[in-house]
Amino acid sequence: MIKDLRLVANAELRAQQPQGDTPEDVNAGDQQPDDKQQDKQPKTIEGYALLFNSPSKDLGGFVEVIDPKALDGVDLSNVIMLDQHDYSKPLASVKAGTLKLDTDSKGLHFVATLDDSVSYANDAYQNVKSGNVDSMSFRFDVDDGGDEFTKDKDGKIVRTIKHVKDLFEVSTVTVPAYDDSNVQVNKRSYEDYLNSQDNQKGDKQTMTKQTIIDPAQNGELRSFDNYIRSQGETRDGLSTDGNGVLIPSEVITPIFKSKKGTNRLSDYATVKQVSVGQGSYPIAGNDPSKVLATKAENAAIGDVDPEVTGVEFKTETRAGRVYLSQELVDDNAINFSAEIQAQMQKLVDNTDNAQIIAKLKTLTPVVVKDVDGIKQAKNTKLDPSLQPVVVVNQSAFNWLDTQRDSEGRYLMASDLTAPTSRSLFGLPVVELSDAVLPNAGDGQFTMFIGDLAETVAVFRRNQVTTKWTQFDSYSQGLAIMLRNDYEFIDPSATVALTIDTTTA
Repeated sequence: MIKDLRLVANAELRAQQPQGDTPEDVNAGDQQPDDKQQDKQPKTIEGYALLFNSPSKDLGGFVEVIDPKALDGVDLSNVIMLDQHDYSKPLASVKAGTLKLDTDSKGLHFVATLDDSVSYANDAYQNVKSGNVDSMSFRFDVDDGGDEFTKDKDGKIVRTIKHVKDLFEVSTVTVPAYDDSNVQVNKRSYEDYLNSQDNQKGDKQTMTKQTIIDPAQNGELRSFDNYIRSQGETRDGLSTDGNGVLIPSEVITPIFKSKKGTNRLSDYATVKQVSVGQGSYPIAGNDPSKVLATKAENAAIGDVDPEVTGVEFKTETRAGRVYLSQELVDDNAINFSAEIQAQMQKLVDNTDNAQIIAKLKTLTPVVVKDVDGIKQAKNTKLDPSLQPVVVVNQSAFNWLDTQRDSEGRYLMASDLTAPTSRSLFGLPVVELSDAVLPNAGDGQFTMFIGDLAETVAVFRRNQVTTKWTQFDSYSQGLAIMLRNDYEFIDPSATVALTIDTTTA
């Protein structure tokens, strides 16, 4: 799924002055309430998250406008507001009732009620109030046929968003994230429009073909599509490796980008891109005793013993299958890049989780029988400077989800500030299936608490190759081969636990 990011520079973003609960709170002759009284009242910001019929800046050969009917029928119930597009800094949400969205003739108007007990929310309010932040941005996607390219009377190409498929989030922004890297449209619809234009000389595509995608990469993607449609016969424009071809980086790169909102363990580990198959990679450690010493004027700089670990790696080739039916191959409208990314993402995620768990299971577990034992292991086995996450399977998650404190309150809580929206002792909880992380025995659950970025390194080769192949009599597709390795950096940065509920 392609998610576009757009700027709304004239968003009319403003902060509302906190008011009293009733008109009697402030009489006409009374002085204005002091800052402390105001701080106790709800703080709101409002403006326009997006504007209709308002031309964007040049997006690389065209400008963009949003049709006033583009939001008709769009489900806005899951839209959230963020600060600077940071998912760890939610400001409001429709679901929580703190974000109200309404469309009018101008655009999508919003009113957000901020919780000023949250430090970054109060900072966001003050920045809007002072005018330091005056722009909005929104993230959305469009289905095939949801946009239209035309040329205006001045010869400019205009992309009109006719219908938005999903609106994911809106955000207050300081520096507009509105450059080519954030502009992704349906390449095929744009190219079809360009190819349909004839100039006065009768030549095609003589208009400025300043596409949002780099022309070289765009050509490579077209060549990759041709490779798939020809079932491996056509390889023009593609780099080869043996009897396979390299998958264009534009297909591969999004798969390896960190998301930090999933149960993919590599998102929490240290990931290094390597250009060779074997070597030693220096990775800085986390020894809090390593400090900078004072230096006298003109004196030589003293040696500081750096905490750097040379992690030995040797990448191995791993392969998987991306299935493509004959119907998909024959469909001229199919977006092969998106289809392959979706299938490869699952293969990569599953591989990362299985290999990282295999490393963690070599750690000697500490047996505990209750939540107090988990706390003790975390507090005594891990350096306090680490930033741990809790990794559990479904069975352990279910057990933790039923544990209460002495006052009957559940210990594991929903937490919008956590990447996974669940936390234990203030630590994000990452839940895996029992198939990926099996139980240690009946009533014995496996758990890991640790800083995976300090524990495990994932080494990825830059090149991913593929071969078109017939898997069996009924299926065909691409055999994908990638090379990677998984190694320990510092095993002591994670503690393995076995929760033995049979003796509780």
